[in-house]
Order: sequence, then structure tokens, then C-alpha cells
Amino acid sequence: MAIRKFGTWKAPGVEPITSDLDWWHPVEGSPTMKTWIEYQSPDGKYLSGYWEATPGSYRVKYEVDEFIHFFEGKATLINDGEEPRSFVAGDTFLIEAGFDGIWRTEETVRKTFAIRVR
Repeated sequence: MAIRKFGTWKAPGVEPITSDLDWWHPVEGSPTMKTWIEYQSPDGKYLSGYWEATPGSYRVKYEVDEFIHFFEGKATLINDGEEPRSFVAGDTFLIEAGFDGIWRTEETVRKTFAIRVR
């Protein structure tokens, strides 16, 4: 069994991706994001790292499962046809593949994530 240590939020072990992820499309404001992929499995089906987003809204459709822990910020997620759900620093949650809606960052979000590609 291998154990991997990441960098820390204040000193990630890799350079960030500073462009919006392919399936994220800005719809309100001028949000920006940074993604630090600290680990990717050899088959590319598991990724983990850090993510940061500034206020604004994106239309997003998840084709992956994502386990998330917010350590800063606030966001509201609105899955089409469902009630909005808000998350704040300290919250841990899972977004399953199939989420299709709006991610609204209300206060700059900083999170750790683990993604499983289906």
C-alpha cells in the first residue's frame, strides 16, 4: 500500500490549472477557478487535490462523483428541479454523477476534493 502526502493548501505540491474546467460554463458574474491536482491514478479515473473559486455562478453537469470538504467559503448548488442547497466552511458532502445545474460561489471557496470518473 502506498501513502502519498500532498502539499498543503498554502503550499500545494503542484502548479495550479488556472482555466475553467471543461464542463463549467460561467453564467453570472466573473468567477475564476484554480485547480491543483495533487494525485491522479495511473488509469486517470481517480483524482484528488485542492480547488478554489471566486464569487459568481457556473452552469455545470457532473459526469463524475466528487467528494468535497470546504475549508473556506460558501456556495449554493441548485440541481435542476430541486431545492437549492448551501454549503459553508467545515461542510463535507458528495456530488454524484448526474448533477446538472448551477454552482453559485457566494464567498471564495477553497476545498479539497476526490473525484471518481465513471
